[in-house]
Amino acid sequence: MYSLSTCWNSGRHTDGRVMLREIRDLGFEYAELSHGIRISLVPGIIEAVEAGEIKISTLHNFCPLPIGIDHPAPNLFKFSSSDRREREYAWKHSLKTVEMAERVGAKLIVLHSGQVDIKDYQDRLEQMVLAGEKDSPKYRKLMEEVETKREKKKEDPMRLSLEMIAALAPIAAERGLLLGVENREGVEEIPFDHDLTYFLESLPENVRYWHDCGHAQIKQDLGFIDHRMHLESLAPRLGGLHIHDVVVSPEGIHDHCPPGCGEIDYAALKPFVNATHIKVIELSPGVPPEDVARGFEHIKSVWGDQ
Repeated sequence: MYSLSTCWNSGRHTDGRVMLREIRDLGFEYAELSHGIRISLVPGIIEAVEAGEIKISTLHNFCPLPIGIDHPAPNLFKFSSSDRREREYAWKHSLKTVEMAERVGAKLIVLHSGQVDIKDYQDRLEQMVLAGEKDSPKYRKLMEEVETKREKKKEDPMRLSLEMIAALAPIAAERGLLLGVENREGVEEIPFDHDLTYFLESLPENVRYWHDCGHAQIKQDLGFIDHRMHLESLAPRLGGLHIHDVVVSPEGIHDHCPPGCGEIDYAALKPFVNATHIKVIELSPGVPPEDVARGFEHIKSVWGDQ
């Protein structure tokens, strides 16, 4: 199953049916409803699905967006927050996502799990990599500082996030839905890559691993994981993937680029991906339609049509 995420085009549409037709017309049988779906787009989405114009593979929490929010906001409310009110909002809007997923016949909901409260290390690490300092003692010291601080602070955020997802899982299961815990690019976001196996083993069977290829590649570029080995280790619990490429330039590390235009070795990942996995191409809004189509053809040429 290949799908295209609406993160590519939801921002420029006011009619959900027209938004989904644009995706269908690029050759996609399925779409993912991403975390930028405004309430005003929902009627058209329902019309398109009920008319059989397209199918919905997945939703990305929170979908639809809370009233008053008109931009993508997957981290608006964190499962891991120490603020009880914020967790209540996260729960409320996750339930709305479950309701929406059932209504449109989706198979899985992609989740962000939260974060620990540490100062911003991501930009510093990326800038040092771009400056060619990845192998320097200074860089290794900074990585050690990141590891020490986030390990020290992870216990409560991990517990709160696990409690939330564990409570959400049976509600999703009653509706025939899977949940997908996504790997994240931010070094402060949980579960950390080395904790994913423990995290998933602590949760019900309908909670799967959701592999974001771009996020994993960024983590490899920063020196935290080996992309191929990481996916291999989690393949038994894999539910699906976000597919996009990463382009490194002097200006920065850019993800959500079309597959085939960047540094990800999709052939190396192929042994761990099969026809049972949901494959969602997730691209930046600025990618031209012809490049979307080119990226779609590239990934099919490497992984096959299924």
